[in-house]
Amino acid sequence: MKKHNFNSGPSILPQEVLQQASEAVLDFNGIGLSILEIGHRTSWFVEVINEARALVKELMQLGEDYDVLFLQGGATTQFMQVPLNLLDKDAAAAYCVNGIWGDKAVKEAKIFGNVNVVSSTKDKNHSYIQKDFSVPSDNVYLHYTSNNTVEGTQWHTTPNTNLPLIADMSSDIFSRPVDFSKHSLIYAGAQKNAGAAGVTIVVVKKDILGKTNRNISPIMDYRKHIEADALLNTPPVFAVYVSILTLRWIKKEGGLVEMEKRAKERADLLYSTLDSLPVFAPIVAKKDRSLMNATFTTHNKELENLFLEECKQQGMIGVKGHRSVGGLRVSMYNAMPISSVQALVDLMIDFNRRNG
Repeated sequence: MKKHNFNSGPSILPQEVLQQASEAVLDFNGIGLSILEIGHRTSWFVEVINEARALVKELMQLGEDYDVLFLQGGATTQFMQVPLNLLDKDAAAAYCVNGIWGDKAVKEAKIFGNVNVVSSTKDKNHSYIQKDFSVPSDNVYLHYTSNNTVEGTQWHTTPNTNLPLIADMSSDIFSRPVDFSKHSLIYAGAQKNAGAAGVTIVVVKKDILGKTNRNISPIMDYRKHIEADALLNTPPVFAVYVSILTLRWIKKEGGLVEMEKRAKERADLLYSTLDSLPVFAPIVAKKDRSLMNATFTTHNKELENLFLEECKQQGMIGVKGHRSVGGLRVSMYNAMPISSVQALVDLMIDFNRRNG
């Protein structure tokens, strides 16, 4: 039985992407070699990564002043690589902390320079987004997490700042139209909306680079990767290929406008059900609820465990909340069919009838 995949990441991929990727594992484009076997500097793969980079900029509507890299180490490595490239030891950067990933980003940045936490929602266990805050004008950049996968909050407007804006978009990249040009650097682990685990997309405005006095190892220097056309070292070939298949699928399906339309349909169905059933309690303030990750609880742990067991019996996986916060979580990324959300909603209604 095909599972309903509500995992937060690595997560659901479009069926046609899975089919195309599986075919390429056996024979990539009819060349007689697997995608797993081709060299990263062959014309075969250079065409793949160049198309992938171009598709990212096309979907984001960005020009030649931006470059796109496909790096390794996950988005967590970017917590370090961003300040390493942008923040001098005597300078300061501003950070919004709306969840555990923002908190981790702050801890990494403090290794390289000074950090001002200008927005924090720890006072209410990160159940809302604090949007009204001031940023010191002499700070180098403002960093925020656009969607908080663990806590289930999302920025529905871009933070307003005159500083270079840095965004961790790991869990909502390519899920909606955004004025990406307001950002100087965007990074995202691909394993939620942009491909499979193993590659991180970095989109950087080139004019923010090279302004620190720090010596940077070439492998960690964005400029060196750009100079090498994203082939400074061996990239994760297969993960990049799955990303290009996913980006092609997004474009074919109608782009970011269509992705947002589907995301709102899924989220509206789930949240309206949650709000109507007394057995379940949504955690996040309504205006800040994520379209990607819905978090909620039940009246007690016994009911929670019972519900999780029934989800398992119905082939619904990934509903258990993150280990750091507990509760329940449903992730609804681009490839999630509305039918899976409907199946979950039907179970929730029936569960509430029997346990309310």
